[in-house]
Amino acid sequence: MDRFDTGRAGEPGASQLAERVLARTAGAPLIGGNAVQVLKDAAENFPAWLAALRRAERSVFFECYIFENDALGREFVTTLAERARAGVAVRVIYDWLGTSRARSLFRPLVEAGGEVRAFNPPRLGSPIGWLTRDHRKVIAVDGRIGFVSGLCVSARWRGDPRRRLDAWRDTGLEIRGPAVPELERAFGEVWAAIGAPLPQTALTAPGSIQDEGGVALRVIASAPSSGRILRLDQLVAAGARERLWLTDAYFVGITPYVHALCAAANDGVDVRLLVPGASDLPVVRRLSRAGYRALLESGVRVFEWSGSMLHAKTAISDDNWARVGSTNLNFASFLTNYELDVAIEDERVVETMARMYEEDLGHATEIVLNRRRMGRPVKAMSRPEHPRRVLSGSAGRAAAGALSVGATVGAALTNRRVLGPAEASLLGTVGLILLLVAAAAVAWPEVLAWPLALIATWVGVVMLDRARRLRRARKRDGP
Repeated sequence: MDRFDTGRAGEPGASQLAERVLARTAGAPLIGGNAVQVLKDAAENFPAWLAALRRAERSVFFECYIFENDALGREFVTTLAERARAGVAVRVIYDWLGTSRARSLFRPLVEAGGEVRAFNPPRLGSPIGWLTRDHRKVIAVDGRIGFVSGLCVSARWRGDPRRRLDAWRDTGLEIRGPAVPELERAFGEVWAAIGAPLPQTALTAPGSIQDEGGVALRVIASAPSSGRILRLDQLVAAGARERLWLTDAYFVGITPYVHALCAAANDGVDVRLLVPGASDLPVVRRLSRAGYRALLESGVRVFEWSGSMLHAKTAISDDNWARVGSTNLNFASFLTNYELDVAIEDERVVETMARMYEEDLGHATEIVLNRRRMGRPVKAMSRPEHPRRVLSGSAGRAAAGALSVGATVGAALTNRRVLGPAEASLLGTVGLILLLVAAAAVAWPEVLAWPLALIATWVGVVMLDRARRLRRARKRDGP
């Protein structure tokens, strides 16, 4: 009898209970009847996207963090403009922070009748609103074919042979079947958050798309503060029995999730984390490496990609669960951004992704603990054929629990946990910066006084204006 099965008539068994838990945690039901193809890198993703867009007959919903104003970006805009002129309802959402020179890039599409909206441009009434970004990468065409990935519309993903730059490593999905209308619905939520909502007739009716295959999946549309993927990933880590293989582009582990990974590894689960060896955001790479030791000490195996930028965000658990999408394993993706991922419950798809993961490890270097600094032997590894890099130098100066600058500084100020000697470097850097700021304030008080006064004035005016609007709304609507 399964451990979740109560054995009582009329009560749910293991499968029903598991489905209920997963659906509530992810905020997404399991949708069957889909055909799913795993797409690797720009070479497979971009041609599939363009082919589907060129066949669009009714509608296109395209939401992407970055639309680069380069040859690839202009090719996509040209294709979208052609479909708009043919009568297809084309709607695009781009993130203001992620996309530059958008006005000139999208002008042909707007002139052709397409609709384009920028997510969260700076506003005087929202001093720190810029922290929330639309980080999704989603396409839905005619309600019948969709794409979910970590790729953005940028030639950077293709690489540049002339400069000896390899293509970025990334993973996407092509989805056909009843789940595609859920992608449209997720698009509609963000569209409504930044302007007038879509007319109901613009969306494909749920249940109107026929089955295309036998794959069951969940479309997990995360919004700021919802924490859907964080809760789901913690649940999956807690339930993994044999393996949990992760790939992430900008890993900065937050304490609850790192604890979940460590607990799984301590319980004998084969937990692996593949991250970039070289990143387009060096500061994130430094923070990522600061969290290695806590993972390694618990038995989590950490690998750094040896090629160009590794940008994929994937997870594999046991033989029947996988996730692909836009969510990175860090605070911003978990709690402040709009993200979208697909969780798949299908052995064939999981097997395909597992083979791809093992191929990726063939291009990665394993990180191991330093014998001398730890005063203990290197942990035994089950696959010694992987090249190894000893955790030392700048990475080795961050000890267990140093998962981010905020976590370490917070621990130092509140004494909520014991700090390790290896965290001295991080704390020393922060302390030095604070002393320099203090010295500047003493020597040139106006340097800090004026910016602080302006910021305080800005925030104060915004708060008073918000209070005034709320009071007016209360008087209008009544008690």
